[in-house]
Amino acid sequence: MLNEHDPFNAYKQTSLNARAAAANPHEMVRMLLDGLLEEIERTAGFMQRKSYEEKGQSINKCLNIVHGLDSMLDLENGAEVAFTLNRLYDYCSRQLVIASVENSVAALKPITKVITDVREGWANLN
Repeated sequence: MLNEHDPFNAYKQTSLNARAAAANPHEMVRMLLDGLLEEIERTAGFMQRKSYEEKGQSINKCLNIVHGLDSMLDLENGAEVAFTLNRLYDYCSRQLVIASVENSVAALKPITKVITDVREGWANLN
């Protein structure tokens, strides 16, 4: 359980904020994709432990990250890649809601697959 008074957690958050502030858009997308994969793992753990309140908070974090990724897309100039990512992010959002309602770790697996594939493709752009 996260302890907001733990100085280590404050350090981690400060470190993350500093990295985000210094990141270029390519690095920011990579950080968001990595963060989403980590949060999906936490969500699965909360589901397995039947920690429903924490699961709900974690699902919301996942949805916020997916929304953030989607909002960074340039649909006017991004060609087919942007539209494909938009559809994938929409799928992930809907699948996150299904996973939450069903409290299903199995329903998280396709999201992890999609985001892992996007992450690998994104890494190959550099």
